[in-house]
Amino acid sequence: MDRAAAIALRPARWPEDRAALEFVRRRVFVEEQGVPESEEWDTEDARSWHVLAVAGIREPVGTGRLEAGGKIGRVAVLQAWRGTGIGGEIMRRLVNQATVLGFESVYLHAQTAAGGFYRRLGFRAEGPIFDEVGIPHVRMRMGIGPRDGNSAGRHGNEERHHDAR
Repeated sequence: MDRAAAIALRPARWPEDRAALEFVRRRVFVEEQGVPESEEWDTEDARSWHVLAVAGIREPVGTGRLEAGGKIGRVAVLQAWRGTGIGGEIMRRLVNQATVLGFESVYLHAQTAAGGFYRRLGFRAEGPIFDEVGIPHVRMRMGIGPRDGNSAGRHGNEERHHDAR
């Protein structure tokens, strides 16, 4: 069976799903990438719209969030599940939610190593490379509204499947 087919993506709420969201982000950002624990958790978690990817019945394997200002962040997929399309599906859900909320564009701070992934999804770099938590990043933006030439609307990015941070 296709590993990605065994994954369910769903909206997640910080209070109820905090343990699962923290599990994925701690493994990816804190343990793998060395992001200080104090930098990983912030007040945006309680205010953001989250998505959670779950394998089988309950195993959290990926996550991401959309902040109130249109910033996508904290996109993470456990190492064993990378390359299966989960990251792209997480991004699609976040972009679709931004469209539902009326945003005309979304942006993110991409690790430079993941820039190609985001470019394939339609994001474009804006500005210079900068340091964030000791990792080189670049700001990237994608138009999602009619003013930015994307008339596909809410589901315009459904056919794009790739992985992320």
